[in-house]
Amino acid sequence: MAVEDRRTTERNRSIQGSDREREREGGAGDESGEGDARLAAALQAACRGDVRFDEYTRVLYATDGSIYGAQPAGVVLPRDTDDVRAAVRVAAEHGAPVLPRGAGSSLAGQAVGPGCVVLDLSRHMNEIREIDPDEQRAVVQPGVVQDHLDDALDSHGLKFAPDPASSNRATIGGGIGNNSTGAHSVRYGITDAYVEECRVVLADGSLIRTRDVVLDSPEWNRIVEKDDREAAIYRTVRAIVEDNADEIEARYPELKRSVSGYNLQKVIREDDDGNRIINLSKLLVGAEGTLGVVVEATLSLVTRPEETALVVCCYDELLEALAAVPDALDLEASAVELMDEEVFRLAANSQEYAEYAAPIPDGTAAALMLEFDSEVYEDLPDAVEDARAHLVDEGAAFDSIEAFSPAKRDRLWKLRKAAIPLLMSMEGDPKPYPFVEDASVPPEELAAYVDGFQDILEAHDTTAAYFAHAGVGTLHIRPVLNLKEEDDVEKVRSIADDVTDLVLEHEGSFSGEHGDGLARTEFNPKLYGPDLWQAFKDVKSAFDPDWRLNPGKVVYRDDDPTDIREHLRYGADYASLEPRTAQDFDEEGGFSHLVELCNGCGTCRQTDSDVMCPTYRATEEEIATTRGRANLLRAAISGDLEPEERFSERFQEEVLDLCIGCKGCQSDCPTGVDLAKLKAEVKHGYHEREGLSLRERLFGNVDRLAALGSAVAPLANRAPELPGARTVLEELVGVAADRTLPTFERESLVDWFAERGPQVDPDEATAGVVLYPDTYTNYSNPEPGKAAVEVLEAADVYVAVPDLGPTGRAAYSQGMLDVAADRGRALLEELEPYLEKGWSVVFVEPSDAAMVVDEYRSIVDTEDERLERLAANTYGICEYFDEHRLDEDLSFRDGTAGERLTVHGHCHQKARGADHHAVGVLRRAGYRVDPVDSGCCGMAGSFGYEADHYDLSRAIGDLLREQLEALETTADGDNDAADEPTVVAPGTSCRTQIGDFDGYERPPHPVELLARGLAE
Repeated sequence: MAVEDRRTTERNRSIQGSDREREREGGAGDESGEGDARLAAALQAACRGDVRFDEYTRVLYATDGSIYGAQPAGVVLPRDTDDVRAAVRVAAEHGAPVLPRGAGSSLAGQAVGPGCVVLDLSRHMNEIREIDPDEQRAVVQPGVVQDHLDDALDSHGLKFAPDPASSNRATIGGGIGNNSTGAHSVRYGITDAYVEECRVVLADGSLIRTRDVVLDSPEWNRIVEKDDREAAIYRTVRAIVEDNADEIEARYPELKRSVSGYNLQKVIREDDDGNRIINLSKLLVGAEGTLGVVVEATLSLVTRPEETALVVCCYDELLEALAAVPDALDLEASAVELMDEEVFRLAANSQEYAEYAAPIPDGTAAALMLEFDSEVYEDLPDAVEDARAHLVDEGAAFDSIEAFSPAKRDRLWKLRKAAIPLLMSMEGDPKPYPFVEDASVPPEELAAYVDGFQDILEAHDTTAAYFAHAGVGTLHIRPVLNLKEEDDVEKVRSIADDVTDLVLEHEGSFSGEHGDGLARTEFNPKLYGPDLWQAFKDVKSAFDPDWRLNPGKVVYRDDDPTDIREHLRYGADYASLEPRTAQDFDEEGGFSHLVELCNGCGTCRQTDSDVMCPTYRATEEEIATTRGRANLLRAAISGDLEPEERFSERFQEEVLDLCIGCKGCQSDCPTGVDLAKLKAEVKHGYHEREGLSLRERLFGNVDRLAALGSAVAPLANRAPELPGARTVLEELVGVAADRTLPTFERESLVDWFAERGPQVDPDEATAGVVLYPDTYTNYSNPEPGKAAVEVLEAADVYVAVPDLGPTGRAAYSQGMLDVAADRGRALLEELEPYLEKGWSVVFVEPSDAAMVVDEYRSIVDTEDERLERLAANTYGICEYFDEHRLDEDLSFRDGTAGERLTVHGHCHQKARGADHHAVGVLRRAGYRVDPVDSGCCGMAGSFGYEADHYDLSRAIGDLLREQLEALETTADGDNDAADEPTVVAPGTSCRTQIGDFDGYERPPHPVELLARGLAE
């Protein structure tokens, strides 16, 4: 099956449950339900794309990256412009509001709309239509992810200039809606400068093309002489801009960033020849989908600098850093970013970001990060040194960090881009929430503005975190509030009211980046005055006479004002149940708090090289993201869904069963939503109510099945190959007939070692190690275990391979938490004598090592001090060698030099930051190693064997196969490479999945390469 066909199959399968639910809900008895059912039926008849009005979909699209939450009527996933036009027309006929949406990463509530028909343009309308490198122009659909566009432009030396921190999942359409920008707006400005033309579906379903039109030219006359919506818009917008010219001049701030209200100040301009030109594209940018639905955009591009350099200047006081911003701007930096001590603290305590925060000196209260590029400076070291001289030697900074290499620059940028999600991971209900966090003021006003802001915070008895784009006067300041308390909900409005006064005092804009949405629209009348407020309403009426497009954003009706306090995701009436759990959730603040850590930022929607989230990559379904699963769990514990819904068969199949437990979210989710742990807990509760299926019992107790298979091998290996056996196995047990099944060895690893015995004198050994015989290595593939013994003993380590029983990993993965806990306690008892002697426990299988280090902390008695000792002395085999540098005392044959390896690390290793050890050890052994920057292989233990998940497993695996093939292509083009690289993988699941790829052999374990390379 082709890769795209397999992914299409998975996408279709993943929505079947939603279709079934729509059928169940289609006959809802109340008037609203009947109206939604009629609307859904009409949309289904008119659109080729999916139409989903089921309860789960409404929950999935009820939130974005903001503090808001409100369920839409339903969702349409348009396949093309015709679908968008049809959906808008049908919605108009039914009087339903329409909300166009990209990745749903908006921070001001733009992508939230109660009762709306959401148009998810990210799913199908994501084509890059044209790239013209000579004209530096691209034509794209709105669902194109910005990083994907930049990847396509890279070979041409071009890029799209605005660069929001969310660029790895944010869509171009969303960026147009928000008038987005990013760290480099100091140099490049914001989105409206780069949108030349748009194809736009208006509120009546008509389609127009916005572009440069010379006023009073023949083209202008042809447009305005027509009797249609387009003509009325052009006439109205021109009259509004000309009639309000003085107010526009007086009210719009002179800033690089101002994205509140409509862009009346930019829609008409004069060219070099004195022609007055109107371009409605400039008005649509930043309109947040309230004027029309952009279905295609022509973008201008900029050249990509060949080199950049960074310098981070560290300050004792925040205000000192802000006061230095004008001096930093004099240096012609391409970016001037600020981070404060709270960001550094949270990053230092984060597993994913600790390494990025490590270079920041102790005592740094704030830091300015300046970037210089080779298009401005020929000598980057000179530019950095000049910055250091001005800001450190002659200025208030006490130290600086310089970064010239791509790796070092990337680490510092990752620290900066992690600020928002890191802040939202703060413990407890109080969080630094976004609602006034992107006001912009002239850079020279920043210090005074922040001083006034701190007075506001003090008056409201709260604090805030500070970061972002200091060079353009946009400072993200997030007051820390508990939005589950009435008093703090009221503070949201009073703080916003005070901050708008402060912004006006400093001649700023209430939004310099994240737009108006539900958070700031209320204050636009104050900021722009009555004349321009009326002008905004007139513009809205011209484009959208019935005010149905994303209502309540940018402007509002007099009889239905937008209120910053309404439609909050959390509020004074929010309550969630804290269920009794089998696992310990104290470290996370409780089950419900772990669920609520999801802030909707959408990191799990990224499709680049990070670990999270493999099921989304394969299906492109919101329900398959960590965010989607967390939203549905939160709905179930807070009453948006029935609390018992999480134990329903549908919830298990459509929400939890498609989480493959890769633990990628444990490391990659910036706020730490550990969905694998949550899944195991809810599955456990389901089993308590409904019992276990035969397949779950078999997979949860796979050690017993493997022991039996080994005992009767080789007969056990022949049985599945009998005619019809695989079909029967699939129908009765649910094991995929097409999946390669494990075979069994008559002599287990434990038996082999007992017969062989240790080869190192214990009195001369450098250390003692228990090599854990995991189920697969013990009974099916002892070779990696034997290789581990050989390499350990070559390093003079005394090895024991006792029969220890399973870790409980298989039972845990099935939600059999009681069984997993019993096995954990039994293993702890077995290992205690070895640990008391100071021995280490070494694992060949990464998932078992992760079970002992991570899951035991939650399922075994947390007061047992032996747990920490076990975790501290647990290693993967390559981790043990790397940590103790044992390979430095080994001799490897000369033949390893130049032999090329491609190493795919196990996802559980990546989750606990242990995937690099194999690469380091193999390189020191003389191999040429290319690590694959990959996520989960898709096999995920039993998941890939399950018939109902086989296609999804293979679809995820295809993503890995594409990466392996890309590295092979690179190797083929390398004249130094003598032959094709050998693929190496430490995980049993990974080796099974890769071995099932067409044209691939089953990979060896890294330790087998170490053993093979030992000098005789």
